[in-house]
Amino acid sequence: MDRWQETIAENLAASSVPGYKKQDFSFAAVQAGLHGGPAVGGPASSGATSAVLMSGGQASTNFQPGEFRVTNVKTDVAIDGKGFFEVQLPNGAAAYTRDGEFHIDSQGQLVTKEGYRLLGDGGPLILDLNNHTEVSISATGEVSQGTDGKGRIKLTEFGNPKALTRISGGYFLADNPNVNATPSTASTLRQGTLESANTSVVMEMANLMTAMRTFEANQRMAQIHDDRIAKAIADLGNIT
Repeated sequence: MDRWQETIAENLAASSVPGYKKQDFSFAAVQAGLHGGPAVGGPASSGATSAVLMSGGQASTNFQPGEFRVTNVKTDVAIDGKGFFEVQLPNGAAAYTRDGEFHIDSQGQLVTKEGYRLLGDGGPLILDLNNHTEVSISATGEVSQGTDGKGRIKLTEFGNPKALTRISGGYFLADNPNVNATPSTASTLRQGTLESANTSVVMEMANLMTAMRTFEANQRMAQIHDDRIAKAIADLGNIT
């Protein structure tokens, strides 16, 4: 239950992060009872008394797209499709994100809020700070200042995105060979637009209430089970 609540808290904290992908949490159901009932999903036995409890739990990333929100900020970019932006972490490794809230740093580079450099097909995208023409980003990712082309934003998609390694801030690492990374040719970009997180405060508050009620229900089931065992032991002890 603690891990479930931690997952909800993380989703709540990141609900305003563009492109954030929420974590869904699932439990395995196990059966507890006095008469050695069948496993959950198996055939019921006559007269068996049992209770279903929630055991363990596993979080998985939900890659459904979020809604688009128009910002009219020239360095905001949303991906329409399954692609991911590729950025460079401080240690030089590549990470992937759907957060397209970029800005221009003091060196003219397009970077994320954390300062990670956005990568193009030929490396980092560097703009001319002396060129005051507005940045233009085409649907296919070409970045330009007026007639001066600066490169093309690199988009990558994954045949198995659930194999990505999740790190903080809505970033992922493709350190598992099963992700099947390929250039994203079907995705397009929307300049002046951001993809919202695919979760919401209202949704996660509802999930939190469900978690609390499930915890309370499991407590009651466990107590009933313990009471039944205690009664059975007492009854057996009274046999003469």
